[in-house]
Amino acid sequence: MALAAFSLRTIPLVVTFVLTTAAVSFAQTTFQVLHNFPSYDGDGGGLWGSLSFDGKGNLYGTTSGGGAYNTGTVFKLKHTPGGQWREKVLYSFVFGTDGADPLGGPVLDLAGNVYGTTTYGGTHDDGTVFELSPSRTGWVLSVLHNFDFYGADGASPWGSLVVDRTGNVFGTTSEGGPNDGGGTVFELSPSDRGWTYDIRHTFCAPPPCTDGASPESGLIFGTDGNLYGTTLGTVFRLKTKNWKEHALHRFHWQKGDREGYMLYGGVVFDQTGNLYGATAGGGTDYRCQGGCGTVFGLSPQPDGHWKETILHTFHMDANGYAPFAGPIVDAAGNLYGTTAWGGTRNGGTVYKLAPQPDGTWKFSVLHRFTGPDGYQSQAALVMDKKGNLYGTTTLGGTGGVGVVFKIKP
Repeated sequence: MALAAFSLRTIPLVVTFVLTTAAVSFAQTTFQVLHNFPSYDGDGGGLWGSLSFDGKGNLYGTTSGGGAYNTGTVFKLKHTPGGQWREKVLYSFVFGTDGADPLGGPVLDLAGNVYGTTTYGGTHDDGTVFELSPSRTGWVLSVLHNFDFYGADGASPWGSLVVDRTGNVFGTTSEGGPNDGGGTVFELSPSDRGWTYDIRHTFCAPPPCTDGASPESGLIFGTDGNLYGTTLGTVFRLKTKNWKEHALHRFHWQKGDREGYMLYGGVVFDQTGNLYGATAGGGTDYRCQGGCGTVFGLSPQPDGHWKETILHTFHMDANGYAPFAGPIVDAAGNLYGTTAWGGTRNGGTVYKLAPQPDGTWKFSVLHRFTGPDGYQSQAALVMDKKGNLYGTTTLGGTGGVGVVFKIKP
């Protein structure tokens, strides 16, 4: 069974700054707070997941706490013609059969329906998959699946979902499944009779299993139509034709291994088929407990193997460390990501890695969080068509419980 519900509402707030400005310039970039979450009451707080755009440029997200029942919300930030962003709570979880504590961000299908997961709540208190559909009277929530640890179908989903072109929904659970609780990859398929739940892969928790365990991030589709993702110790591919899993790279956990370990975030493809990700631990600086983390690349080789390259190693300094989320990539091949710690006041940073002609990568900091502007970003960024970056912080802002921000590089 899942552990007792974990939410930032149980953590004493240590950020008590007062916001004095909504936009500042830093390192030739413009940073702007789009929305401050004032408290865990009302519109929620504690943002762990990434944001999603709809076709009109509006943003959607989740809070792990707060709302009408203090167990999380799904919200929308509407971009008004005057350039302002107006926040609206679409749904407040009640910690009943609808679920509680959504830690992953929402995704939208082509019809405008919103899909997401809750880590707890539901029939068995092991989490749910939900759908929010717009109607004339508001947004209607439907539970597509209730997870059951003892039912061996997985439990405690952390990552965001992904929807394919035909409306099938894919995701991961960090626990449960038939193989000693190592987590799963699942699919939900719509039909006239409802939704069908299938486990597509079960991870094996105890050694000497080699496929990994405890996936805490979402999945992505490759151009080959296969699914790619991470466990805490691997990057994997799951073929959609036969659901055969293959670990593209296995990370080592021994102290002193510079390649890093602890993959809490997902991976992303560039236009040439290389994969990129980040590790929250490992690297070469062990002033951080377990290491300060890395950003890595995986390149496919002619023999079918994937070659790993360390692009950047984080240190306990003002550049930030402990990237809990994976990076995103732009059309030019630049990587953008966040760190949860380090920076000016240990509030984390937003960073950029730019590929250089000699094969190296240039690292720069786009923003350092100090508290009033947010604190500890633990979610991946998203990018609009103009190249602007959007993200969330878990803490900080005027109420100390998180913000949504925008960076114009």
